[in-house]
Amino acid sequence: MGKPTGFLEYDRQSQRERDPSTRTKDWADYTQPMSEKEIQEQGARCMDCGVPTCHSGMEINGVTTGCPVYHLIPEWNDLVYQGQWKEALKKEHEKNNFPEFTGIACPAPCEGACVLGINEPPVAIRTVERAIIEKGFEEGWVVPEPPEQRTGKQVAVVGSGPAGLAAAAQLNKAGHLVTVFERSDRVGGLLTYGIPEMKLPYEIVERRVRILEEEGISFVTNTEVGKDVTPEQLEEDFDAVILCGGAAKHRDIPAEGRELKGIHYAMDFLHANTKSLLDSNLEDGNYISAADKDVIVIGGGDTGTDCLATSVRHNCKSLTQFDIYDKKMDNRDEVGNPWPQYPIVHRVEYGQKEAASKFGDDPRAFAVMTKKFVGDENGHVKEVHTVNVKLEWDEEGNRHRIEIPGTEKVWPADLILLAIGFSGPEQELIEQMEIETDKRSNVKAEYGKYTTNKTGVFAAGDMRRGQSLIVWAINEGREAARECDRYLMGSTQLP
Repeated sequence: MGKPTGFLEYDRQSQRERDPSTRTKDWADYTQPMSEKEIQEQGARCMDCGVPTCHSGMEINGVTTGCPVYHLIPEWNDLVYQGQWKEALKKEHEKNNFPEFTGIACPAPCEGACVLGINEPPVAIRTVERAIIEKGFEEGWVVPEPPEQRTGKQVAVVGSGPAGLAAAAQLNKAGHLVTVFERSDRVGGLLTYGIPEMKLPYEIVERRVRILEEEGISFVTNTEVGKDVTPEQLEEDFDAVILCGGAAKHRDIPAEGRELKGIHYAMDFLHANTKSLLDSNLEDGNYISAADKDVIVIGGGDTGTDCLATSVRHNCKSLTQFDIYDKKMDNRDEVGNPWPQYPIVHRVEYGQKEAASKFGDDPRAFAVMTKKFVGDENGHVKEVHTVNVKLEWDEEGNRHRIEIPGTEKVWPADLILLAIGFSGPEQELIEQMEIETDKRSNVKAEYGKYTTNKTGVFAAGDMRRGQSLIVWAINEGREAARECDRYLMGSTQLP
């Protein structure tokens, strides 16, 4: 590497954040850019590893480690340190169509697998990744690159999330005519309506979509395949179809009182807020407001964190986040969670920081299970009853949550947001197209091949693998495009 001793000379410094007490008064990006010198120093921390593990995505014990798109991380870290930003951008785009999305919203399994992370804070890979692409846009290096020749083949991509966008981008590079169908009014899927504006500003999605359009991709919004466009029309009008509809079937809590008003899925809350914000700066009132309410967020993941940040900006009265798991350790368990596994440790994310800034403490309650919801005389939720739980394993190795007597508690609540993930893809279109599914209700298509039981129909992303990471969606979209191109042309040069 350009700076063999960089990891000894420079401390880790990740993306700066604006002060929580001020950023919660607006919906602008909560982060701040770092200087070129600071980013170059972070690139310099990348070691000349004999066997770098950051760029090789795999799953260990069901958790992703390393980068699923096989990003050329050591190469572009070195180029950044050397000041060769344009070359670093080329290396970024070799493996990832959308480094601006992963640089913001990926949990960075690459950093968990960083060799430096064995005994030091890992390289701030995601921070460098985002800085490269942002400089690329600022300098005008990211420009439309339409294909020189067209094949005449027509491909439909269903869904415009990261898998659909990646598939469309790659197929377009191969010269095919690509149409992307999106049932929402804006392109981006959960990139647009599942991640709040202050975390992933829509302008970042929109500027990439503009480039894809200029490269020749057609986007058809407000159009749901299976309703507005029939499977028969797809078969008649297109030579191939790639299903990238995501896994949007909500997980629910089958607790007493679930039917009460004031209990919403987190994605409904986030989607409505972002749409109203983009449409009218929230002036149309077409969103679920947390203003002056006691808010309970059930679920300890990223979506729950996004609900916290949104509720704070609505000026909620109180805010609590239930996490059914125990509070994790500050450092990884070297026996149960050794390197290079993704470190399962206690983290304080942007939403928790903002809630603590407003209310004085971390909003999370750990090892808490919801027992029932209780409503008022108008059928609106007014409180949640919970109990603390602990994990125990039986003789066969199966785990069970055991309620702890004496830990029952009642929490006041006007608004409850269910952020416990998704159970799989919605089934209507799958059934209409007579697509086979696996035991988890996902579209049945082998990883690496992506072919369904219907000739010419492929599937990728969360719709195929279940709820997962943006970076896996991009990986699958790229690979499905490769296999679709092979099907259409007999061979392929796509990676």
